[in-house]
Amino acid sequence: MGQVIAFRRLQQSSAPSEPALGLMSAVDFALRDLAEIMPHIALDAAREQAEACRAMLAQAFDAEVEAELGG
Repeated sequence: MGQVIAFRRLQQSSAPSEPALGLMSAVDFALRDLAEIMPHIALDAAREQAEACRAMLAQAFDAEVEAELGG
């Protein structure tokens, strides 16, 4: 016979929780990481793709900051 183990149920909070990391912070961290690793990418095509990704994230980040500032 097996033994039944009763696990406690997770308690649900009534207030919605804040996200662990905001989208703007995630984009900011990604931009910094890309800037750090790009010089170490040996393959030209991969470096070009990383630069395109960095540029796209930077443009979106700058546009959001500008929108928040009311510009």
